[in-house]
Amino acid sequence: MENIHRPTIMVTNDDGIDAPGLRALVRVLVSTDRYNVQVCAPDSEKSAVSHCITWRHPISAKRVHIDGATAFAACGTPADCASLGISKALFPTISDLVVSGINMGSNCGYHIIYSGTVAGAREAFFNGVPSVSISYDWVGGKSNVHDYTLAAEACLPIISAIVDEIRNQNYPHRCFLNIDLPTDVANHKGYKLTKQGTSIFRMGWRQVTSDMQGEKMASTMTMESNSEASAETQTSPILPENPLFRREVISIEHGDNDTDHRILQEGYITVTPLGALSPAEKDSHVFFQNWLPSVVAHPSSSSL
Repeated sequence: MENIHRPTIMVTNDDGIDAPGLRALVRVLVSTDRYNVQVCAPDSEKSAVSHCITWRHPISAKRVHIDGATAFAACGTPADCASLGISKALFPTISDLVVSGINMGSNCGYHIIYSGTVAGAREAFFNGVPSVSISYDWVGGKSNVHDYTLAAEACLPIISAIVDEIRNQNYPHRCFLNIDLPTDVANHKGYKLTKQGTSIFRMGWRQVTSDMQGEKMASTMTMESNSEASAETQTSPILPENPLFRREVISIEHGDNDTDHRILQEGYITVTPLGALSPAEKDSHVFFQNWLPSVVAHPSSSSL
């Protein structure tokens, strides 16, 4: 009977049901003995699928054993899993909070648009359920699997405070939170409220051969295509009229000094409120406010 009074947290991610970041997060949440923990996550990696949803076909969900939690692996995207998990079709009740993560790699700046992890939280937000996305700035050669546990533990005060605000009906409903944890999470400098910046990995393409398919890009954000698309690519014949191309990092642009990526690199845990809408900058709106009437009044010769 005591579980009836516990808040329910639903966990999803984009790295897949077996990802160490998700498992560490669930393990830490369960260890508090404060929450009912539900899991609905993709059955395979779905990194960088953004807010893609499955529309035309049904998706399957398979029960998975995770100690202390009720868990399912679904053959959908992170947004699918979040939506299914809070729909009452999979679980008997709607969770109080959705937590998406912990992602392998940071999600700051423009990468928020690509991120399946952020999309999992955004989908819950679309449906009126408070949500948080969590990412750890994994760096090869410096990070290890135990860092996910440290990251989860570092997020517990925020998660606990959110649940309290929800219980007291004080939590704002017009945003969701995106949290990024620094590489040296054991020695983080504290928590800072930030805003989404404009940092981005500029991407290019290069032609590859079949034996290069397994290569990883050297960036903290995994920009691999999903497993189904990769499988299709690998079976494609290498013909002159059917070449293979792979993304690669050309440069990194960091954006402003007071935004999420820069502050994360300084060693802080960044907490960034996000919304569903992406309004243009004011100067752009002013330009088009003057431009549109002139277009209508004087159509250009190119449009004739």
